[in-house]
Amino acid sequence: MYLSRVEIDTKNRQKIRDLSHLGAYHGWIEQSFPDEIAQGERKRHLWRIDQLQGRTYLLLLSPDKPDLEKLEKYGRPGTAMSKDYEPFLNRLAKNQVLRFRLTANPAFRGGKSSKHPGKIIPYFAVDKQLGWLENKAENGGFKLLSADVVGHDRPSLRKQSRVSLNRTVYEGVLQITDLSKFRNVLTEGLGREKAFGMGLMTVIPM
Repeated sequence: MYLSRVEIDTKNRQKIRDLSHLGAYHGWIEQSFPDEIAQGERKRHLWRIDQLQGRTYLLLLSPDKPDLEKLEKYGRPGTAMSKDYEPFLNRLAKNQVLRFRLTANPAFRGGKSSKHPGKIIPYFAVDKQLGWLENKAENGGFKLLSADVVGHDRPSLRKQSRVSLNRTVYEGVLQITDLSKFRNVLTEGLGREKAFGMGLMTVIPM
């Protein structure tokens, strides 16, 4: 696994004029793996947009290393970087306490019956968003020690589309209870809409 990052060149209007919807980000990321395109093989790429000290970054987790030149298509020159994520994953241990950040799409399926699969309904209230994360924790191999919703918006899925996704940003502290399940959360993501910037959790030791 590789964890990559590039600073988005938000001050260059010509560069970012296409980045008005989540589909554009998805396309940018897919194009950063030309070998996969050539082989007709599309692997899962988890990503999210982070704000740090007034700058905007694209954070990307992928099985293979991206083409850094293509990853800088909408980024500031020289800011794309990538590192092997496996050594960090291998240092994780059961009962370890970590700070986390997660961008996710908290939702539930309503109106489900034997004849109808139901409709995906997003959670908008903060307590419901936190409840969603608490419910995911046990199967995800971790226990929440503290958690806050630090951001929420509804970005458009496609250009000129009325469909928007519920994007919620969480930060807090957790403890690993099942290492295998937790590693799976870090590498496979949590929740829905992973192709569109949701589900990526990152952690740092306390």
